[in-house]
Amino acid sequence: MKTKAIRLYGENDLKLEEYELPKMKDDEILAKIITDSVCMSTYKLSKQGEKHKRTPEGLKENPAVIGHELSGIIIEVGDKWKDKYKKGQKFTVQPAVSVDGKVKTVGYYYQYYGGDSTYSIIPNEVMENDCLIPFNGDSFFEASLSEPVSCIIAGYNRMYHTNDENHIHSMGVKKNGKIAILGACGPMGLECIDYALQLEDAPSLVVAVDVSEDRLKRAEKLLSQKAQKDTKIVFVNSNAYEDSTSKLMELSNNEGYDDVFVYAPITPLIEQADSILGKDGCLNFFAGPIDKTLSANINMYNVHYNYTHITGFTGSTNQDVLDALSLMEKGRLSPTIMVTHIGGLDSAIYATQNVPDIPGGKKMIYTQIDMPLTAIDDFEKLGEDNELFKKLYEECKKHDGCWNKDAEKVLLDYYNISLNE
Repeated sequence: MKTKAIRLYGENDLKLEEYELPKMKDDEILAKIITDSVCMSTYKLSKQGEKHKRTPEGLKENPAVIGHELSGIIIEVGDKWKDKYKKGQKFTVQPAVSVDGKVKTVGYYYQYYGGDSTYSIIPNEVMENDCLIPFNGDSFFEASLSEPVSCIIAGYNRMYHTNDENHIHSMGVKKNGKIAILGACGPMGLECIDYALQLEDAPSLVVAVDVSEDRLKRAEKLLSQKAQKDTKIVFVNSNAYEDSTSKLMELSNNEGYDDVFVYAPITPLIEQADSILGKDGCLNFFAGPIDKTLSANINMYNVHYNYTHITGFTGSTNQDVLDALSLMEKGRLSPTIMVTHIGGLDSAIYATQNVPDIPGGKKMIYTQIDMPLTAIDDFEKLGEDNELFKKLYEECKKHDGCWNKDAEKVLLDYYNISLNE
């Protein structure tokens, strides 16, 4: 079977190619990929090539298919896995697989398996590690978004707090505490807000900080109504204040925050996050930098006397993915807010190499079609002369301007994408 895929050969060297897949083995699974959402991590990968810590040596001879936020349909199951997986199942994946102590990550490592492809052969080790995960939701794009959502959940799970009575670390954000999210209106920051509002022991305060008034207004419109009755949510444009740190402290009653998330790799932002921590406050540096020397000044007096501390994590665990899928299937999380652009496989290289320069949130690639990368905000204008965009605009308008399962169905039907191979 032939596949089309985007493969990485080295630094800034991505190619869209068509080639023959090898014959599927009895311990493998053949899948039709439907969606892959573009991740900032893949942008960093494309810039670094073999210098990236997750890539194997010899990319020039053995290029890796990019894309790790993928979803699709199982179309053939090897004999080994026929009792566990079925033809026609919708799925997503946990990208990182541990093999003999070595981590192999889809989108960074494999020649015939990755999100930016039309068809992929999923290797045995993925199923062995329970990293091929069925999804029972209504759309493919949501299954793709389970990966970034799971990373957000992992970030929450990595937070911890201490006490004066013993040395036990209590994992997770502080119950009924104060949360600040810096860089809050990018795609990951938005879902970080969304997840905070779903917590069982709801925070008393969530402060979302960004520098874009337009993005803040969109976030407030889509998320403020989701706050539980005992949670106050405040959206702050840090550019509107001469001293935004004082403003953030004022919002916390000058007590500081129990949990602070940093979603941009900017030194002043990290230092501001440190300065607004309350007693036993935990700072989560979520934004993975390209610069290996990125540093910031941390108040060590507060580390000693106020027990402030820092954590960080990359990726997620299988349980984080399962939790993300469960919350999405129940309709409690709405990752639709993350998506701002739609495109086909032919637009994925452009989308990947220009992530920092394209405004908005997640770029959702539909790998079975050719379509320029298009902002949802442009659907209305394009729909004046194009029937597809007219229908897409109408469906998105029904959902506060967000991408949704009905719009996805319109797109797949328009291109006659079969889901029953």
